[in-house]
This record gives sequence, C-alpha cells and structure tokens, in this order.
Amino acid sequence: MPPSSDLPPPPTSSLGVQLQSAAALASETSVRRRIAEGDAWPSSAGAASQDASSLATRDAPARRAATTSEEVQEERARRLQAQLGLLPREGQSKVRDEAAEAFAVIFEGFLTRAEDGRYMRALGALRSDEPGTVEVDFAHVMAHDERAAAALVENYVRLDAYMARAARRARAKAGGGGAAVAVAVFGLPAPQRIRALRAARIGQLAGVGGTVTRTSEVRPELASGVFACGECGAESAPVAQQFRYTEPAVCDNPLCQNRAAWTLVVARSRFADWQRVRVQEDAGDIPAGSMPRTLDVIVRGDMVERVKPGDRARFTGALVAVPDADPRACDRLAHRLAFVACHAEPAAAADSARPTRAEREELAALAAGGARTYAQLAASVAPTVFGHDDVKRGLLLQLLGGVHKRTREGMRLRGDINVCVVGDPGTAKSQLLKFVAALVPRGVFTSGKASSAAGLTASVVRDDETGDFTIEAGALMLADHGVCCIDEFDKMDVADQVAIHEAMEQQTITIAKAGIHATLNARCAVLAAANPVAGRYDRRLTLRQNVAMSAPIMSRFDLFFVVLDAASDAADFNTARHIVAVHQRRAAAAAAPFAPAALRRFVRFARAIQPALREDAARLLWCAYRDLRQDDAGAARNAYRITVRQLESLIRLSEALARAHCVDVITPAHVREAVRLLRRSIVHVEMDDVDIAADEDNEPLPADSQLAPEPLPQPTSIRRDHFERIRAMLALRLHAVSRADAADDADPESVRRDDLVDWYLSQREDALADEADLARESHAAKMVLKYMASVEGCVIAIRDHHESPAADAATEPEHPRGPLLMLHPNFSLAS
Repeated sequence: MPPSSDLPPPPTSSLGVQLQSAAALASETSVRRRIAEGDAWPSSAGAASQDASSLATRDAPARRAATTSEEVQEERARRLQAQLGLLPREGQSKVRDEAAEAFAVIFEGFLTRAEDGRYMRALGALRSDEPGTVEVDFAHVMAHDERAAAALVENYVRLDAYMARAARRARAKAGGGGAAVAVAVFGLPAPQRIRALRAARIGQLAGVGGTVTRTSEVRPELASGVFACGECGAESAPVAQQFRYTEPAVCDNPLCQNRAAWTLVVARSRFADWQRVRVQEDAGDIPAGSMPRTLDVIVRGDMVERVKPGDRARFTGALVAVPDADPRACDRLAHRLAFVACHAEPAAAADSARPTRAEREELAALAAGGARTYAQLAASVAPTVFGHDDVKRGLLLQLLGGVHKRTREGMRLRGDINVCVVGDPGTAKSQLLKFVAALVPRGVFTSGKASSAAGLTASVVRDDETGDFTIEAGALMLADHGVCCIDEFDKMDVADQVAIHEAMEQQTITIAKAGIHATLNARCAVLAAANPVAGRYDRRLTLRQNVAMSAPIMSRFDLFFVVLDAASDAADFNTARHIVAVHQRRAAAAAAPFAPAALRRFVRFARAIQPALREDAARLLWCAYRDLRQDDAGAARNAYRITVRQLESLIRLSEALARAHCVDVITPAHVREAVRLLRRSIVHVEMDDVDIAADEDNEPLPADSQLAPEPLPQPTSIRRDHFERIRAMLALRLHAVSRADAADDADPESVRRDDLVDWYLSQREDALADEADLARESHAAKMVLKYMASVEGCVIAIRDHHESPAADAATEPEHPRGPLLMLHPNFSLAS
C-alpha cells in the first residue's frame, strides 16, 4: 500500500487536512485505536490482557453510548482512509491464507481437467440464475493429487469456502453462470462409526453411516445476510452466516458509529434449505450390553429430502461442536457433537450402481435358467437351515413380490406378500427371519412381545429443541419398500395386533393426535413367526386354535407355513449331520448356489419385471378360487375362511413366480405352483378332523363277526389326512370307470358300494396288519362314501333299473352289495 505522501493532492483543502490528520492517527498505537478496530489487527502478546478488557468494554452497551468525540473523529478518519485504499476495509480478510489459495488453484484445475470432462458438464448444466451443487468423488481427487486429497481430509472446514470459490470460477468457465456453487464430496474409503466420532475429528472430512430414524421438515436457513443500519439506514455488504446469527461489526457509513441496531433485509439476503436428520447406528455396530447411539446430521441445499426414515444412509461432511441446549449443563462449557453433511445418499442407492460385466453375465445366465434357477434361488435362502423347502420358496417369492397397481380411482392395490411361519420350538424360525432382515436393504427385525403399537407403526413425540410435535417412525415405517420381520408374533397384545391391520392391507398408517393428522406410507412386506399356544403344534386342532391370532390378522397373510418337529429316522439323521457339519466346517458346510450378494442383485433385477396375466392363466385362477371356496364351504367348523384376499394372494404369488423365472408373462404353470403353495400353507393345515354322523347306514359291526372278533367302537370322525387319502382314491376309481365307459360310447356305468370298497381294500392290502385293521378300513371307506354322497354331493346314488319310480324308498329292500354309485359330472379332481 503506498504511503500517504505519494498520493496526488486532494481536490479540497479540507480533505487534505483530514488526510493529514488520518496519517497522524494511523501511526498511533493507542488503546482507543484498538478498541475502535476490535480484532481487525493482530495484537502483541504483551497486550493480551488489555485487548481482553477492550473487547469486554466494546461489548458493553453503556460504553458504546459514552464514546468520546476523539474516538468519533478517529473512526471517521479511518473510514475515510478505507475508502481511499489506505486501510483494509472492515470485514475483509487482513491475512491471506496462501495454502488455502494454493489448494483452490489445484481444485479448480481438477474440475476443469477431470477425466472425460464430467465435472465441467455438471457445472455447465446448472441453472445460471440459481445456486447449485456439484458432487465430487473423493477417489477422483485422490487420483489427481494425493497431497491435496490429504489436505482436504485434514482441513475440510478451512478449505470448504475456497473449494466453493474454485467451483464458482470453474462454473463461469463452463458457461453455467456466476451463481454460488456448493461442493459435495462423497466416496470416502473408510466410513466412521457413530460411536467412534470424537472431538479430535472436529473440522475434518469424515464419512458416517447409520439408520435414519427421524427427519425434520425442510426450513429456510440464512446463508448470507444483508443488514440495514438502524441509525442511518445504510445497507451492509453480505455477511456470511455459519453456525450462528452474525451481524456486521460496525456500519459501513464513515459518519455512523452504529454497532448494535441492525435490521435484516430479507429481500436482498440469501436463504438455503436446511434439514435436521437423526441417525442411529446400525444394529451390527452396537456392542453387547450397550444402547444404540444417535447423531444429529445437518443437510443443506440440494441434499435435503434425500433420505427418509428407515433408510440406511451414508453421509459425508465435518464434525462440529455446538452448545448443549440442556439447561443442566454447565454454562457455555458443555457442547455436543453434530455432523454437517455436504453429501447424503441412501445406502441402497450406493449399492445399486451399474453392474459390472461379470455381474451382467451372471444375471443373464440366471434369466436363462428357468425352473432350475427357481430351485437354486430357493436353496440360497438361509442355507444354514436344513430342509423347509416350501418355506424357502415362499420367502423367495416374498422378496420378489408382486406388482403394485393403482386403479383409475386412485386406489392402490398391494403387491407385497405377507408370510407367517408357525411351528414348534427349535425349527429355525428366527434364523429365517434374521436372514431376510439382513438380506434386504430396508429390513427391520423386531420382537412382538417387546414392541408396542406405537413402536410398530409411528408415534408423536415432542422435539427437545423446538418444542414442536413431530412424528417418529416405527418398525413398519422404517421398513418402507422392504421387509418387516416380527418374531414372537403370537405374544403381541390384541390391541397391538389391531394397530397393524391398516398397515398390512392398505399399507398406510393414519395418525390423529396432538394436533397432527397425517397418513404415512408403510409399503412393506411382513414376515412373522409364531409359536403354538400349547408349546407344540397339535395336529388335531385347527391353525386358529393353535395360534393366538384374530381372524382379520390371519386373513391378511398371503402364506401360512406350519413347521412341525416330527420324529423321523431319515430326517433326524440328515438334520443332525447338517448341524454338526455347520459347527465343524462353518461356511463350507452351508455352501449355497448363490451368495447373498448375488441373490440381492437378482432380486433387484427381477423386481423390475412387470409380468402380465395371460388369458389361460386367468381362467385357471378363476377355477382355483372356485375350488378353494367349495372346499371351504364343506370344511369343518372353525376352519380358515377363503376370501377374496386369497384370490389376490394367488395373483401376487403368480406374479412373483413369473419374476423368479425372469419372464414377463404369467403362465398356467405359475398359477399351479401358486395354488400348490397356498394349499400347502392354508388348506392342508387348517382342515380339522372330518365328523360323520352315525345313522342306519353306518351300523356298528356285529360282535360275532368273523372279521371282528371283538366289538369295535363306533367311529364318529376320521383324521383329515386319512379322509383325504380315501376320498382321492375313491374319486379316481369312479372317474376311471366313467372314462372307460365314455371311450366305449356306452352309457356311464355305476359301481356298487361294496365293490368299490373291496377295490379300495385291495389297494391298501399292504398297509393292513390284521383283520381288525381290515374291518376298520372297510368301515372308514363306507363312511367316506356316505359323506361324499350326503354332504359334498360329489357322489350320486342311483336306483336300480327294475325299481319303480313311484315305489316307497323306505319299503324297498336295499341291494346286498349296496347302492349304485357314480361320480358327479361337475366334480373336479383338482379339488
């Protein structure tokens, strides 16, 4: 800066006098000069105590009111010299950060000369009249200059403003205008755990990951403020705001000494979006016996609304210390950590990057596999669990899901598949749930006994800082677009089960409390595990009697699987061998066709397929639903009711099967497999023993019969599996007789009841041990025929040809071999 003597002469004598006075005052080192300028000039170490007292004096309102005329003249002279360039202006940097400026030059060169010009294209694509954000991969910075990358990590807060200036200059070169640019760095190689963040990392660039539990509403934040003087009305230069509300130190008008009265000029100030995100550390990062820790993350600008509650997200930014709002903390000493993120991204989006060539080839091979791929994918679900093939198929279909649809009226049709696994203790139900929760990107695992209705859906809580009521997401909201695994589902209270009715079918959660009325999304599949009421599953009881669930909850599950711990020599030996091998060789013993990462990639690929229903498959769906309804109408008491929800379940299962086979058309084979799984999960388990009333046609066997040396008790019921076996064999025999007659172009012949029973006994001869078993089986076959004729109506009893139609049926003697029987023409063997 040139001395005042080298300046040209002033235009007026009065100005020359003021300049001379200013030059004289500039050479003085009085305390009043340092008081007027504050900390604009560096102080010596010996005057530290005087500077502290001067700052305290400056901050006192009474002292500002008592400013002497000498100080006023001194300040006017200093302001005048500032206008002429003799002194640095207030608010400008008095010390140049040469290292930061050198980094800005390197960073600008990195943006302009990056590989394939990606960053210049991104800067040029920004709107010229609005601030924007450019996302920079840290790996690219490391490849460009390792020393600059290391300096960026160690001094991020110091270099952030210089990076923004370099990006702004690069944006001007790219033709994107001269508006401000924020730099969002991402892709740090070693993300930190929330528990590992300490005060030593304050100000450094760091990455952190966790589960988002709460997000605030997006609010405007003052980024750069223009203030109007309360005394003279002059407007100040833009004042940058960082972590606190900052006003100008003194008015820019040389004739004004205002330091306290300021009014924010909203029209000329710059605001930016701001949002607070609460992140909780992942379950795998929590040490044993510790509570999960949370961290408040501040996102700004284009990073707001990028993550939602339930997302496993990754953040890149700097750790800062903010004053603790707790009134119990020591005044101005206690601080808490917060994280100011420059980049935010859900973990699912980061994992869904473009697949490599090897991964694309693997997906193409899977798509061409067909039925073999379906079996291998099912075997890859929980490979450490032995057996349970149908259960694993159901879990695979749940991961793939059906197609979400929306009607013309705006009604949303559920595409997610809900599955419930019921079984004896020790059948690996919890392991299945744990595997699914770890596999999907948004999997949440919880226990029904330890969860309340608010914990499963959502709760209204009061914010500690603002005092406003906010909504905190529950398990079903956190699992949006994922799977919510609920263990011990039968231990939930009835009131808590009622709370998830809406979430399981409509996939929404409605809240009306504390002045908040909102409808929240819970678009997730539910995987539940339950234990029988009596500890072990009683096959003599229905599923509803075995499990403590209400009928509305049961109807909302698409698949029910019952896992029984039945004793079997071969099954027990194979199970024991598998468990011992897992403990002995660990991962090598549980080798699956596909690794979890490959299974996850296939699920992401298959969910993009939108299969359509073919006409022949649609007709098969109609028939299958009709047969299920007919079986339900003739079922025993307390049986599971087949409703329209089961028809929608068949459609969703068929769509998931089409996705598993990587085809975009639903075929009848997919429908038949869906019907098989539905019958396996509902009908087979739900049916109770068949009760057949005794009448004159079912007389007890005589005591002196040669076939029954001892009197047998009159049977009143038959086990369901036994009934189904006898019914199927008799129906097949009658169907074969009718088809043989149709081939000979003859009238349909009928079969005498005793002849049909004798044929059945001949087929079951190897399973009958003695004459008593023969008598019981013969009587059971006659009871089943009676039930099929009188209750189901699928068997028709025909009069003999010589009988008169007008004859009294009660007086006509019955044929010694029983009445003639034939199968009803409309009976379907598939039922």
